[in-house]
Order: sequence, then C-alpha cells, then structure tokens
Amino acid sequence: MRSLLLIAAGTLLSAGMASPTSMSKAERSAAAAQLSPDGQSFADGARLTGPAKTCVPLQEIRNSRVLSDRVIDFGNGARWKYRVVLPSACPSLGFEQRFTYATSLSQLCAQDIITVLYQTGGLQRGASCGLAPFQPIELPPHR
Repeated sequence: MRSLLLIAAGTLLSAGMASPTSMSKAERSAAAAQLSPDGQSFADGARLTGPAKTCVPLQEIRNSRVLSDRVIDFGNGARWKYRVVLPSACPSLGFEQRFTYATSLSQLCAQDIITVLYQTGGLQRGASCGLAPFQPIELPPHR
C-alpha cells in the first residue's frame, strides 16, 4: 500500500469583488469553494480549465495547499493544477493544513479518504473525510 503525507502551506490568491487586502482569511476561504454563476471560475479567481477528473495519477501531485476545511489545491511542483472542494467541511483541516492518505493504486481518486494530522508533540490522526472530483484549474497571476 502506498502512503503519502502532504503538508500544505496556506497562501491564498484572492480575486473577485473585493481586493485581496480587504478580504479576511475566512472570506478568501469561502471564495475558493464558490463557483461563479457561469460555472467557469471560483470567486477567488481560479479558472476551470476542463472537466473534473475522478482520479489523477500520483505523478501529477507533488504538493498540496489547504485553503480551508473544504478546499485543497494540488500541484505538480511548478503550478497548482487541481482544486478539490470537499462535499462538506473536514474538521480542523483548514487549521492544521496537513493530511495524509493511503492508496494501493498509482492514482488518487475522488472516493479516497484523507485524514487530518494534528501536531501534538508528534503527528496524531484526526478527522477522516472523503475527497471529491479533481477540478483542473488555472490561478490568476500574482498582483
């Protein structure tokens, strides 16, 4: 069984109605999960670039970035490629910003489970939550 620990650093790109400096962290987190009325972008400026994928090869995932209890961006080291919006909040994911998963396949899939990791002198397992489809994204340029 293949196991991988992903620790995400939370830097948010903000766009939309309010400027990044005027949005609180909670507002940026909510914006990252909210699709625009046309369904082509998220309220934080991330643009959908294709249909959602049920699974992605592990070779395409080098890093992750937890944006909230519901939103994780996955990247290949050069850019953020996929956004996963969990069906419901995963307790403490946004605060801890680290999780683990185990898979016996060479891909990570929407039906796989992640487990939040707590730092308490060592890493402790927390809530386990189901993933969702991987939505290909392109982030807006830094401002």
